Amino acid sequence: MFVAVASEFAAEDHRRAAEELLVRYGFQRVLGDAWESAAVSEDALGRLKHDLDRVMDADDSLRFYQYPVGGTLAITVLKEKRWRRLVVTR
Repeated sequence: MFVAVASEFAAEDHRRAAEELLVRYGFQRVLGDAWESAAVSEDALGRLKHDLDRVMDADDSLRFYQYPVGGTLAITVLKEKRWRRLVVTR
């Protein structure tokens, strides 16, 4: 699955912890606060989200753009310590 991650952090220590996790899970930085992986499994992505949730607080934000998810694009957002998913359909 292809996954792109966009991030915004309120604190530098949160940024460093999240970036270390992204690298550990095989993501590569493509822009200042954007990361990509074309080889992440659904299981690994679930573990990554759990790990990221532990190092972030309510002032940090993440957006995951996942393709394909059921043949379509899914956008998963972590904002204010809550995960939400939007599935883009035609």
